[in-house]
Amino acid sequence: MGKTRVQESQADRKSRARKVMNGLKKLYPDAECALKHKSALQLLVATILSAQSTDETVNKVAPILFKRFPTAADIASADLSELEEIVHATGFFRQKAKNIQKACAIMVEQFDGEVPETIAELIELPGVARKTANVLLGTWFGKNEGVVVDTHIGRLSERLGLTWRSKDSKDAVKIERDLMEIIPQKSWTDFGHMMIWHGRKVCSARKPACDDCKIAKLCPSAGSF
Repeated sequence: MGKTRVQESQADRKSRARKVMNGLKKLYPDAECALKHKSALQLLVATILSAQSTDETVNKVAPILFKRFPTAADIASADLSELEEIVHATGFFRQKAKNIQKACAIMVEQFDGEVPETIAELIELPGVARKTANVLLGTWFGKNEGVVVDTHIGRLSERLGLTWRSKDSKDAVKIERDLMEIIPQKSWTDFGHMMIWHGRKVCSARKPACDDCKIAKLCPSAGSF
């Protein structure tokens, strides 16, 4: 896979990244988080459930969970086996149920049952790493403190030459840092949403539709699959 990539200066890479972002804005002006939610708590739980699962599955499971246990206090005091049964379809259900319950217990004890609003506090919750924290901060709280890096964003960032990594490396922290250096901070959340949409609709993992890609001229990997 792949063309020989020409060495690119940081300034040129930043300029191309802006063009990529502008191209994505034209394609996906309404891009938003695909996880359905009505509160910070619902988004937090949905994001935890989305690991190794699909948004479609989570969007079916989460409403059932919150109809039965609407608050953090309700989840914290729930029977764990019942939580496991409800989230079973999302995969890794035992660990997810445990993390969600522990996270809710911490929120009840330390934050009056509310979802904390800083990345330092969020990543202390079980099941929450930078990706989940960035989803919460950007999508719900409107704080651009980082760039979400999921499988789609990691894949597209490498193909577009916005980050470099070895085939055996999946360093989300490095990818996030690289993106933060070349994408304006005010656009970090929107950029993430647009990249995810493009990854799902055009630049898939196995068969990217390079011939139909409207930003292919900006992509050093276009046509190499």
